[in-house]
Amino acid sequence: MLDHNPDQSGALTVLALDTSTDMLACAVARVDGPAPDAGVTVLAAGDHLCRRHANEQLVNTALDCLGKAGLAMSDVDAVLVGRGPGSFTGVRIGIATAKGLACGLQRPLYGASTLDAVAWRAWVAGTRGLVAVVDDAMRGEVYPGVYNLDEKGAHRTFEAERVVKADAAVQELAARADAAELTLTGDGLKKYRDRFGAAGLTRILDESLWHPTAEGLARAWAASSSRGAGDPALVLPIYTRLSDAEENERKRLGLKAPASVEVTGVDDALADRHLQLRPMSVNDLDAVSKIESVAYAGAAHTPWTRKLFYEELEQPGRSWWVAHDLGTIIGFAGGHMAGDDFEVDDVAVSPDRRRQGVASRLVSRICYDAHVLNAATASLEVDEKNEPARAAYASLGFKEVGRRRAYYGEGHDALVMRVDLPLKVDAEHTLDHVEPSASIRPWPIAVGPRDAQAQERLAAAGPLVLSIESSCDETAMAVIDSHGEICANVVATSIDFHARFGGVVPEIASRKHVEAVVGVYEETMAQAGRHFGCDTLTPADLSCVGVTAGPGLVGALVVGVAFAKGLCAATGLPLTAVNHLEGHLLANLFETPDLTPPFVASLVSGGNTMLVHVRDWGDYQILGATIDDAVGEAFDKVAKALGLGYPGGPVISRLAAKGNKKAIHFPRAMMHSHDYRFSLSGLKTAVITYIEGENKAGRPINLPDLAASFEAAVIDVQVSKAMTAVDETGVSDFCVGGGVAANPELRAEYRKKFGRRGVRVTVPPMVVCGDNGAMIAVAALRNYKAGVFSDLSLDANPNAKLGCWSAKGEKPVVSGPWPKAK
Repeated sequence: MLDHNPDQSGALTVLALDTSTDMLACAVARVDGPAPDAGVTVLAAGDHLCRRHANEQLVNTALDCLGKAGLAMSDVDAVLVGRGPGSFTGVRIGIATAKGLACGLQRPLYGASTLDAVAWRAWVAGTRGLVAVVDDAMRGEVYPGVYNLDEKGAHRTFEAERVVKADAAVQELAARADAAELTLTGDGLKKYRDRFGAAGLTRILDESLWHPTAEGLARAWAASSSRGAGDPALVLPIYTRLSDAEENERKRLGLKAPASVEVTGVDDALADRHLQLRPMSVNDLDAVSKIESVAYAGAAHTPWTRKLFYEELEQPGRSWWVAHDLGTIIGFAGGHMAGDDFEVDDVAVSPDRRRQGVASRLVSRICYDAHVLNAATASLEVDEKNEPARAAYASLGFKEVGRRRAYYGEGHDALVMRVDLPLKVDAEHTLDHVEPSASIRPWPIAVGPRDAQAQERLAAAGPLVLSIESSCDETAMAVIDSHGEICANVVATSIDFHARFGGVVPEIASRKHVEAVVGVYEETMAQAGRHFGCDTLTPADLSCVGVTAGPGLVGALVVGVAFAKGLCAATGLPLTAVNHLEGHLLANLFETPDLTPPFVASLVSGGNTMLVHVRDWGDYQILGATIDDAVGEAFDKVAKALGLGYPGGPVISRLAAKGNKKAIHFPRAMMHSHDYRFSLSGLKTAVITYIEGENKAGRPINLPDLAASFEAAVIDVQVSKAMTAVDETGVSDFCVGGGVAANPELRAEYRKKFGRRGVRVTVPPMVVCGDNGAMIAVAALRNYKAGVFSDLSLDANPNAKLGCWSAKGEKPVVSGPWPKAK
């Protein structure tokens, strides 16, 4: 895997780091020899307690360690990172930083268990015998693991990391026949030491040994028989459980049947709503049982009963999903954890929906959950005569590993099939979500030769800036040249994962950023390479890295910022922070390159609604903002109330185009407040009250009319206040930014009303209305040219004000309008 090996003996210089706990673990070590007898020599260490400041300190700690060891980044042969389990955000900081380091250095990235690192720390301190690590998992839970420490090292006695209630861990360890021989360690003892002691578990290591060290991490990896492929795209956190939103959803769905909304007038307005997946609930059991009985009618296999499905939903370590089409259940799949294998228990699809890829999507989704639950493999059984099912499973990577004779009746053997997780799906296989997948080529990526023409194009482009955007649910990057031309623009979205919640779930967004960031980086660099006529760009081709540092979801921002800082630390490239809202504002330059202050801008999205007086570049006066919901948020909540799915903006817009906007009168909140504040919560409540009233009266709701009336109420207020702002400031230009800027009716109304007054209206091209890397690139290039840089202690600021990190008075450069082909 290594593209170089400076040590003839085969020893590796490894930069090891872990931020899963309150201990920031970091060291430079030499790993000599193959597992399990590899020698580890620590050259320099910087382990220190660092609660909630790991993102500020990690990169500089790594550089300090290298300096103490007399080494430079270029001397590092491999990067090693702790995968947890631990604090979700903490784990992601370490892994995102490590991914940036690996991509910048073009070196392998490996991962190791934080629990293993704690056990090896005890080994280094001279502890021998049985050691139980109990790390804190918050919420009254711990991550337990028992190790056997002998003269050769720390050996696991368990297969996979898991999370259990602290009291359950106490009972489990106390009930062991060898409980008297157990020695306890781990930061979970800070909270639960007394509970373990009361159960007779009193052999406890000194508190100084409860946290992981980078040396322990290095020794755990060096001794492992499966060190990993070295591909940074495949190094992911060990979570051991789904996000809180997903866990709560599984519980909540079983409480009561969802309210129904009878609708009319939809025609084909919702025809593009694709098949959707969601977790199975007790409300689905009748439909699921019916599909099960039909699927296995006359077969030797005994169909599951409704009671069996119900009992299965109550158990931990399970994943059960249904596929539905506009609310009608058409298939399901589920399984359970068995050690580090996830056993697929049942898959069934309605006869009229078979051979449409439904089963493949269901199996891929429960396999994703299995990977999150730390399963290494997934297995299932299929009738050898069921050729379509065998082909579907094979397309997901399942391979035959065994056979059970006459399992489904005489002449019907069961084939046992297994696949390594995560699934690796080929380009022909379409899923409703993005699986973590390997790099686009074997890692480290070998760069092809460049001809003279490509070299000339690169030279003519001048300095190149890479931009990174991760403020919400899109992982996006772009490359811009010194003339303001976008050379690459890549966006990966996790929208399907949020759709069933009716809005973005921060924890899910953060997880998806970690999975996507390397792939987006590689594709962006490859796309930019094609722009210049060469194989791919490398970090050496870049002059600066810009990253969205705020505002946004803090967990999502952290991933982008950590990756960017790792990339800069590895390469020595300067780092510049970009304000997300300013990026949306500057996206207007892709439509009107000569846009010049002063002008008024409306920033409308799922998280923001405000009017801004742009007095100069970087000089922004916020005239007013929403006091509650943002416009995009109101669209999403109304769509959710109507059962229209997420995101709500596009579907409401399509419906509204066929409706009568005067059919229902909804309030225009604060339209005459004589200021520039907005309020959307009252309008949202009025719409929901209307829906409830119509349902109670037994009258069907005309969706197009309701959508058009709601949309008109939103637009009337936005346009009215914008016109007043333009009049009072005396400007002759008005522009719009943010995801809601894509709303066709809003764009048209602005042009209509302002056109009568001779005010030029600019709205960004549709492709750059949502979150994207190109808009961040414009701001990053401006900052680079102005010398506005951030140091490597930069952290995410979810509440960053518009104007921070801006190069005041510096005009952003865009080469011209966004090409239609892009």
